[in-house]
Amino acid sequence: MKLIQEFKEFAVKGNMIDMAVGIIIGASFNKVIDVMVKQVFMPPLSLLSEGIHFQDKVWILREAVNDASGTVLQPQIAVGYGALIEALLDFIIIGFTVFLVVKFMNRLRNRSQDPKDKTVVTPKDIQLLSGITNLLEEQNALLKTKAKQ
Repeated sequence: MKLIQEFKEFAVKGNMIDMAVGIIIGASFNKVIDVMVKQVFMPPLSLLSEGIHFQDKVWILREAVNDASGTVLQPQIAVGYGALIEALLDFIIIGFTVFLVVKFMNRLRNRSQDPKDKTVVTPKDIQLLSGITNLLEEQNALLKTKAKQ
């Protein structure tokens, strides 16, 4: 019963919904990045490298062995380093994009947490903490002036 209660608390707090939304957005983001790398960045890169398509680049360790009729007796064994290049490009683009998104979100969060910035609504907890801080500073100033007297 305790496990069911913990699950209810977990679900009600919104953690599951937040996680589901994150996974769905992440999957969509992955599709966008995949198209961006394969359809936007790789063609000019292939053009700069004289028409080389990186996905086709392999290092052949053993050629395929065929019989007289063309039936494959032993398949080719090759290392696909071109796919690695594409995966590294994906990683760099995703990493840089996530960095920009996090930087933008941090800027928005910092603006919203500044109680002096009236252009953005400050969350209630930040307002309360700011008020407490101001009161403590006033109290400390009063105590210092009384201590000097």
